[in-house]
Amino acid sequence: MVGDTYKYKGLRRQLVSSLEGKGIVDQRVLAAIGSIPRHAFFDDSAFERFAYEDKPFPIGSGQTISQPYTVAFQTQLLGVSPGMNVLEIGTGSGYQTAVLCTLGAKVHSVERHKPLHLATRLRLDRMRYRALLVYGDGFKGLAQFAPFDRVLVTCGAPDVPRALLDQLKPQGRMVIPVGVGDDQRMLLIRPDGKGAHSVEDHGLFRFVPMLENRVP
Repeated sequence: MVGDTYKYKGLRRQLVSSLEGKGIVDQRVLAAIGSIPRHAFFDDSAFERFAYEDKPFPIGSGQTISQPYTVAFQTQLLGVSPGMNVLEIGTGSGYQTAVLCTLGAKVHSVERHKPLHLATRLRLDRMRYRALLVYGDGFKGLAQFAPFDRVLVTCGAPDVPRALLDQLKPQGRMVIPVGVGDDQRMLLIRPDGKGAHSVEDHGLFRFVPMLENRVP
């Protein structure tokens, strides 16, 4: 793995222990986070020494790499199994993408900031994580690759985009932070097979906003 060391591996073990203490129980999610060198997703080496703290950090274009707890919490809610077709909205640094790939998902990820999209495509290719990365409008999803078993949104949406619901399989799940302002409610949405959806509220989180019509 890119630039990994015993020191970083030790810090990841401490991070995993911290996440367990905060209520993350999915052992596959914990193992994925324990195996991925989060420091390799920081373009600014000044932040590398903070890579295994449970904090978000800026990654350019006004975006952040989510704190590990948020990544673990969303992934645990998503309930990914190997071979699932997963749509991720908000590629960012690619860290969450790498977690999904490690869990065996077939990942399709949309990023609206072109500099991030280009940099992350190179990073994930170098690290040998296989995902389809698309520069585009996350509100539109990727209808050409639908339906998806899972949809994960990693930015704060003002509401639940209809297009993303339409691209979800009848027995699928969507995890999305919804709300206007500094904080959003983490929602787990499941189709009921009759044209409606159940919604579970999993508390307050904070994300950068999901903006519409930023790319053609």
